[in-house]
Amino acid sequence: MTVYLVGAGPGDPGLLTVRAAELLAGAEVVVHDRLAEATLLDLAPPSAVRIDVGKSPGGPIDQQGINRLLVEHGGAGRCVVRLKGGDPFVFGRGGEEALALIEAGVDFEVVPGITSAVAAPAYAGIPVTHRGLSTSFTVVTGHSRHSVDSEIDWASLATAGDTIIVLMGVSHRAEIAKRLVEAGRPATTPVACVRWGTRPDQRTIRTTLDGLGDAPLEAPVAIVIGAVAALDLAWFERKPLFGRRVVVTRAREQSPTLAAGLRAQGAEVVEVPTIAIAPPADGGAALAAAAGRLSAHAYRWLVIASTNAVDALFAHLRDARQLGDVRVAAVGTATAGALRRHGVVPDLVPPTANAEALVAAFPPPPAAGSTVLLPQADRARPVLADGLAARGWQVDAVEAYRTVCAEVPAVRLERALSADAICFTSGSTVESWVAVAGATAPPVVASIGPVTTAAAKRLGLAVTVEAADANVDGLVDALTRWFGASRGHPA
Repeated sequence: MTVYLVGAGPGDPGLLTVRAAELLAGAEVVVHDRLAEATLLDLAPPSAVRIDVGKSPGGPIDQQGINRLLVEHGGAGRCVVRLKGGDPFVFGRGGEEALALIEAGVDFEVVPGITSAVAAPAYAGIPVTHRGLSTSFTVVTGHSRHSVDSEIDWASLATAGDTIIVLMGVSHRAEIAKRLVEAGRPATTPVACVRWGTRPDQRTIRTTLDGLGDAPLEAPVAIVIGAVAALDLAWFERKPLFGRRVVVTRAREQSPTLAAGLRAQGAEVVEVPTIAIAPPADGGAALAAAAGRLSAHAYRWLVIASTNAVDALFAHLRDARQLGDVRVAAVGTATAGALRRHGVVPDLVPPTANAEALVAAFPPPPAAGSTVLLPQADRARPVLADGLAARGWQVDAVEAYRTVCAEVPAVRLERALSADAICFTSGSTVESWVAVAGATAPPVVASIGPVTTAAAKRLGLAVTVEAADANVDGLVDALTRWFGASRGHPA
């Protein structure tokens, strides 16, 4: 096997390369930095060993220890991903790790990542080159006093006339500014300091070389020095949810779509799966039997109320042809989309995505004894089963999956309680949240629709925002509108 020296990018998980994601998906061991975005670790299989080697002061392991880890696991034939913030060969000490692997005879591959030297300024609206202002840029480190004193030719940098980007230079920023001014750079040269670039907590402080030493900065910061630092082509910090921390409570398998939608609007997403999807209590025996009857045309309709039910049922079907002439109803657009991914276009989708609307839109049975298959969650509301029965249908309600409370680590719960908003996508997510946190929640409570809102109110949570369309896109839109009014001052 091979050790992969992988750049995790500057912070925004969307900037991870396709190759890096592929390698994480097959990793047996992930050796990661403290700067690697935490959610990237979820891309690795649950069975993968995750080793934190973050080199913060007093951190868990030094560079020689990291080298030994890579040699040990790589030499044992394991697939090792060394996940490093930014790019492994841009002040990432990836070269040292590669040398250690070569000396030990262990194969390795380098997967470049997007460096914060370019990404952080871009997310702050600062191009590192710009026609008429800068035709080149130089990246230097200010990490150690030794580098500031003797390793960098500040005089040459000062007279080059173009953009200088200093990484890891917060502690020595005053000395760096002093040396550049002494070497000929005007004290009025624009400077932009981008902290946590590309992340939702990004902050940009603009100053000059003369004021850099007194600028209130905390690492990690990319310092941009030069005429381009006066440009303000802001886009990231103007997103409607920028600076907002939003909690997603969906099951881990379902959260990526909602999380991606919120991140696209600039939010910092805290994924706190309060529920987990588990197999039926009988191991799926009843559902398998129902799938067999479905293939034998024992049902006139198949009624599906969730994407989980779609996935559970189709695990027992070879393909869509087994449905034959059975008609299909989906409770909403998300469930209809899940059916389409299996090659099934539903015959009925009500205008409002809830069980009540589906019952109201459902046709009467053509003959006595007409039967509907309803695969559903163990704790599903009885609205569909009772409503269809009341209309004259025989209903075969089969447990397709269970929703169970998920364990929430105390650290993650604490972070969630300090968030600006929380999203609930079902009554079960509300119930599980209350079981973990009680009737306390972030200031803004967002609900996907009336049924979820009713569950929240019943359990003592005041709903602030409800989606007009009961789906993930509608929920993101509702939250975006709420915080987007007057840039975070709700109307």
